[in-house]
Amino acid sequence: MSNWPAETKYIGHSTARIDAPAKLTGKARYASDIQAEGWLYGMILRSKWPAAKILSVNLDKARQIPGVKAAVVARDGSFTIRFYGEEIAAVAGTSKQVCLDALRAIEVQAEVRHEFVVNENEARKENAAQVWAGSPNVPATPHVRENGSVDTAFPECAAVIKGFYTTAVQIHHPMETHGNTVSWTDDGVTAWASTQGVSSVRDGLAGALQLDHSQVRVITEYMGGGFGSKLGAGVEGALAAKLSKAAKAPVRLMLTRFDQSLAVGNRPSSFQKIKMGATADGMLHAFEMENYGTAGIGAGGDSGGGSGSADIPAPYIYKVPNTRVKQSAVAVNAGASRAFRAPGNPPASFGMESAMDDLAVKLGMDPLELRLKNDPSPIRQREYKLGAEKFGWKEKYQKPGSSSGVVKTGIGCAGAAWPAGGASRNTQGEAQINPDGSIEFRLGVQDIGTGTKTVIAVVAAEMLGLKPEQITVRVGDTRFPPGPGSGGSTTCGSVSATVFDVCTNALQQLQTQSGLADARGENWFAACKKLGVNPLVVHGKWQPGLTADHACGVQFAEVEVDTETGLVTVKKILGVHDCGLIVNQVTLESQINGGIIMGMGYALYEERVMDDLSGVVLNPNFETYKLPGIADVPDIEIVLINMPERGVIGIGEPATVPTAGAIANAVANAIGVRVCSLPITPAKILAALGKVPPATA
Repeated sequence: MSNWPAETKYIGHSTARIDAPAKLTGKARYASDIQAEGWLYGMILRSKWPAAKILSVNLDKARQIPGVKAAVVARDGSFTIRFYGEEIAAVAGTSKQVCLDALRAIEVQAEVRHEFVVNENEARKENAAQVWAGSPNVPATPHVRENGSVDTAFPECAAVIKGFYTTAVQIHHPMETHGNTVSWTDDGVTAWASTQGVSSVRDGLAGALQLDHSQVRVITEYMGGGFGSKLGAGVEGALAAKLSKAAKAPVRLMLTRFDQSLAVGNRPSSFQKIKMGATADGMLHAFEMENYGTAGIGAGGDSGGGSGSADIPAPYIYKVPNTRVKQSAVAVNAGASRAFRAPGNPPASFGMESAMDDLAVKLGMDPLELRLKNDPSPIRQREYKLGAEKFGWKEKYQKPGSSSGVVKTGIGCAGAAWPAGGASRNTQGEAQINPDGSIEFRLGVQDIGTGTKTVIAVVAAEMLGLKPEQITVRVGDTRFPPGPGSGGSTTCGSVSATVFDVCTNALQQLQTQSGLADARGENWFAACKKLGVNPLVVHGKWQPGLTADHACGVQFAEVEVDTETGLVTVKKILGVHDCGLIVNQVTLESQINGGIIMGMGYALYEERVMDDLSGVVLNPNFETYKLPGIADVPDIEIVLINMPERGVIGIGEPATVPTAGAIANAVANAIGVRVCSLPITPAKILAALGKVPPATA
């Protein structure tokens, strides 16, 4: 299928990031670094009630404070508040203190509703407060998928297990918070945005502000993480624009870390009741799951509530002939979920992989052997066998709980799949070739820190016979040819195939104009000199046959568990992943490292904690919302399966999916009992060992 060159100098090798010097020296400009002339600070007044009806918002006193240049309401007229932190109004002023003073001066009249619910298990009760008036918190009819005959299949099984596997709400906490610097002038709106999608933010702002798309320009020179939560303009983007219009000056509105915990998305929880059975030879025969979870107000169904779903793919990756899956989303008074790196896959992997190990124990079978019997993917089969050899699975595996001493060791494994990872077929790009031989590529995509600029330079250098450092790359501007949002692991495939086409067209046109039969490499500058005075601008677009979708991966984990303190220490993670044609190995490995570390956080540390009495998030910062630190990162070994015949496939999602499942299985192997709930905290370990009452875990 692939038309990529067989012999390569840069593709498939390691090239240092071309944007590294700018980042290391501090020259890189993020949304909060933009200092347009006369810029103002922006801040948002958020609800201190999880449920209320806002009757009126009076901004007069706020506007009278010296230094306040604008104040606007989030919504006109009366409106309903459904979570603590929902936007009410916003102000712009000459300093942070001025804005804080103005927020305190805003007068809000509200009917506070004292009945609300922030816990999904409480929200499921018949007498629970309704998040959406006239609509139950849980739909009367769950989503049901059924295949085969589950009821007759289970009695035919030689071994059946039942488990209840739960995962907590995970909060988006990128290093750079959400926000924009926005300037609204007579010519239109310019937004320097921290976003994963300059085009989608432009479209969102144009709609919210009732402007033509041509009147909105979005620029993202650099951004500091998003993980799925920064694909839209958000309420904060529209408010910054309205403040700029009212103040007649640029406004920088970056959210606080506290705001992040409340209003910009999360990964929904899951409560998976799984029953699974296999025949005596270890072949999966029946699977049944009932799952519910909360996407916050995003579970509001027909009543509104924004985006978000608590459904997960199940049964995950393994082939089971008889299945029944029932899933429900539970509405609570909390911010709506958003896409979060491989939406639905990490909780699905944790539940399924935990059940697989539990079933292996009941069958008296090696859990790796059980996976090899039931995994339909030949790629993952290959990855499991290669990974097991490198990891030393046969030498290290032992009966669960048989490790001696106070500090017990254990190992586990898990697999992953990501159905996307291909490309956006609408991606376009252009290159300007100058008579002096310099060349600049322009694409309306954005580099969210994954090395997209470097990928463009690597592909261009390979195709043109130049060096990556000779390629100038400009991205992150809606004035450039349209590109995709950076989500679904599609960016690498989108830009690679597009740059391939731009380069193909460039060589054809350059060779025609210069009269040279080959304009690549050492002939490049001679060909460019023949352009005369005017540069050559060449366009291209995504072409089929250069990319594919669906990436797989497997991971092996080794842990130590202190049975006196409950502390889990991850000693080693081995990841074996495929991504089709490897474009830049060093940034690919960086992606996998990041995915594994994020998966560790999901497994051991991350959990949103809500206050039942106030509706507020109780752990809204990096002090109380735990994330892996440098000292927590284990030895990570990465094995890459290069499959150039498949074309380019993204790796962003699958790298994070199986980590939690592998770690959870390693913990169960170490202590001989399963902790069925993420994150696996010391308290839960001690409770599983019977050393503290379960209620304290």
